[in-house]
Amino acid sequence: MKESDILAKNDQMNYIKRSSELLKNNEERSGKKLTASVITFGCQMNARDSEKLAGILVSAGFELLEDTEDADFVLYNTCTVRDNANQKLYGHLGEALSRKKKNPDMMVAVCGCLPQEPSALEKLKKSYSFVDLIFGTHNLYAFPEYLCRLLAGERHIFEIVDHTDNIVEDLPVLRKYPFKSGVNIMFGCNNFCTYCIVPHVRGRERSRDSSDILEEIKKLSASGVKEVMLLGQNVNSYGNSLSGEISFPELLKRVCDIDGIQRVRFMTSHPKDLSEDLIRTIKNNDKICRHLHLPLQSGSTKVLKEMNRRYTKEQYVDLALHIKDEIPEIALTTDIMVGFPGETAGDVDDTIDVIETVKYDNAFTFIYSKRMGTPAAVREDQVPPDLVKISFDRVLKCVQETAKEQSLRWQGQILDALVEEENDSLEGYVTGRLSNNMIVHFPASSSLIGNIVPVRLEECRGFYYMGSEVK
Repeated sequence: MKESDILAKNDQMNYIKRSSELLKNNEERSGKKLTASVITFGCQMNARDSEKLAGILVSAGFELLEDTEDADFVLYNTCTVRDNANQKLYGHLGEALSRKKKNPDMMVAVCGCLPQEPSALEKLKKSYSFVDLIFGTHNLYAFPEYLCRLLAGERHIFEIVDHTDNIVEDLPVLRKYPFKSGVNIMFGCNNFCTYCIVPHVRGRERSRDSSDILEEIKKLSASGVKEVMLLGQNVNSYGNSLSGEISFPELLKRVCDIDGIQRVRFMTSHPKDLSEDLIRTIKNNDKICRHLHLPLQSGSTKVLKEMNRRYTKEQYVDLALHIKDEIPEIALTTDIMVGFPGETAGDVDDTIDVIETVKYDNAFTFIYSKRMGTPAAVREDQVPPDLVKISFDRVLKCVQETAKEQSLRWQGQILDALVEEENDSLEGYVTGRLSNNMIVHFPASSSLIGNIVPVRLEECRGFYYMGSEVK
């Protein structure tokens, strides 16, 4: 960790201490315990960020609530990859305003990707002026400072920066699961797909030092963590921004060598950078989960070129089939976009052809969303919504059919499941996750939570299984 990162961390820890003192004073004045809630939109990296935000709030002395209904401090950690994420936030803020009218001392904060988008930031300032704190992705680590200023009585704190050289990870974290954790290995993206806002709101690629990553995972293992997920916008390019750093496959090997770590996942891989070395590393190490998320976006070479994805339909299919040949037990999942500007019915046919050829275990299928500041947003050949819906329905039907077919291949097998929680719907049942990322529900005691146990997969119900523990 750089000296500047250490100094930044120490500053923020001091702010947490000061926030704790201020919070106690505020509680004495209000005569009650103050509560907080963190609401998360978006990807796994956002979820990991929210664990840090929650950890800071709890360290300062707040009682954390699962919903916002009665919270004195509400923090929305936002996504702006698609417009529906923006609209979801605005809906939540409307509800927050009505609660704030009843409780004027309530504090509302917005952070994450959305405030990094200039037009969205202006909308927040103008239409949601009751929001007390707004900060972005690059200075998330400075939340303790902003919290301290809020508790001292300051309002309308807007702190958005365009970039940072600091990587400050060693702050309090409140994990959802004590036995598994996400670990950021890099931040930002250098790919500039023409539809994507991520490089604009999360900045250029910045890799963490491998020594810092491995030290963090050793500490996680010592605290009881059995499974880690290495997180980055494109993990395959890990280390490129650091002189003399190890490759992503080598990082995976070293993580697997850490005592106590039984499972290793990662998200997300860009097809253009997925190496033969990575395939061999997954194949030769049983600790690496048999699940690979390999975003396709489109099956049309023409559309892929216009998206700046830097691979062709044929290159993607060859790679996917090669991975399945080398690791037959792997589950492949993907992202598929429908309605990119200029997309034709023939382009959609190409996407369906890839789905039928590769046979994904699951796919996140979504409609193109115009994002201001991206090249695709200003194109004049936007696809009419009625045609997009026809194409989307075709693609979704194909995804569902092939995914169901893939799910059936596990029928009757005995596979290890990490038991994650009690089942909310079935009394006496728990829910586990297989190495291939499929969910299985089976009757068992909640004492198994956090353990990896063998389970027989008995009944396929589409995207999950009903099973029984093998004792």
